[in-house]
Amino acid sequence: MDGKTKHRQSNPMALLPIGIFLVLYLGMGFVFEYGLGVEMGFYQVPIVVVFLAALLAACLQNRALSLEEKLAVMGQGVGDKNIMTMILIFLAAGVFVGVTGRDSAEAVAYFLLSITPAWASVAVLFVASCFVSTAMGTSTGTITLITPIAVAVAGVSGFSLPLCIGSVMGGAMFGDNLSFISDTTIAACSTQGCGMRDKFRANVKLAIPAALATVAVILAVSVQAGVEQIAIPDFNLVLLLPYVLVLAGGLMGFHVFAVLLVGILSGAAITLATGAMDFMTMLAGMGSGASGMFETVMVTVLVSAMCALIREYGGFEALLAFIRRVFRGRVGGRLGVGLLVGAMDIATANNTVAIVMAGPIAREISQEYGISPKESASLLDTFSCIFQGILPYGAQMLIAVSAALDLGGTVSAFEIIPNLFYPYLLAAACLVYIVVGAGTGRKR
Repeated sequence: MDGKTKHRQSNPMALLPIGIFLVLYLGMGFVFEYGLGVEMGFYQVPIVVVFLAALLAACLQNRALSLEEKLAVMGQGVGDKNIMTMILIFLAAGVFVGVTGRDSAEAVAYFLLSITPAWASVAVLFVASCFVSTAMGTSTGTITLITPIAVAVAGVSGFSLPLCIGSVMGGAMFGDNLSFISDTTIAACSTQGCGMRDKFRANVKLAIPAALATVAVILAVSVQAGVEQIAIPDFNLVLLLPYVLVLAGGLMGFHVFAVLLVGILSGAAITLATGAMDFMTMLAGMGSGASGMFETVMVTVLVSAMCALIREYGGFEALLAFIRRVFRGRVGGRLGVGLLVGAMDIATANNTVAIVMAGPIAREISQEYGISPKESASLLDTFSCIFQGILPYGAQMLIAVSAALDLGGTVSAFEIIPNLFYPYLLAAACLVYIVVGAGTGRKR
């Protein structure tokens, strides 16, 4: 087995399982969403079942290996230390989100709205979403919690609903990209073998300039609209403490498990003490938070097994050969990583799945083009969030539109897309970095 894995030949047919997955997933998604009119049709596709079909196709390839040998290859892929770390962090992050609950996130938005003038409310929605998503590590959760506040702000002011929701979505993707406990950060760091703080430092150089530019654009648009005074409900600032502790612990470089443990314990103590949740409700929230990660965990396991077989069969070598022909030099290598995960995200409409699928291939590209692990992880996470943040059929967009409609708002995905300032500015920051900043060194 060792001899076979050291000298693999390029084999484009080894990539067939990825093609099977994309055809099945995209095909059923488009039929459900646009053919049958199923609400959130892409997310009704049983992605675990589709990956099982793709894994079966991988197992049927390469008769030179016996079934026992293929199982051994898959076991090595799934049993990698980084994969196990990723799975455990996914579960712990789910528990943290389940403990903190809705009231904590809403308190952030209401606090910021209470200390700023009404004309800056849309910028406040963006900043509040940035903070909540960075603390919670979930863009969809942030959109679910903050969109009702955005609808209320639009209802009592002169701001358009698409602008308010687009600002919330942009802030949600900011935290999805930067958070220490985001599933995209966990997946990117684990697949590339880098520390979360190192990846965070690389990400900040892209995300902060884009976020500041977004605030400036939103304020410029906001000044032109007349607004009324916004009514702020009562909120409890103490509920912010678990988020602050998680952010501080991550920035100080503490191990992510320690950070999450502090967040879970402080969140449990505060929610019980303030009466935000009773004990049984908190336990139910912890359980639902962990179980909400089960599909992501299963996808991680199946993709790891499938990619191990694809690598063994020579699929990664074929993909690298293609990238060498199309993308040249340091700039080309980095752009190749970004477009690879972007293509996976367009196909799957799930940025975490896209990173898990693209991660092993991106690591090979990084070694070929002299890209550091932290830079590769940053590119994977950032480009996946850019594409996910503007997909009209992505979960973030579908949840935002659905939440607005439930509250009496009238808005469509294509009205929101022009107001997604942050993903567009983040894409511009990435391209400037790749062309100007990353292209100055020599190839490894």
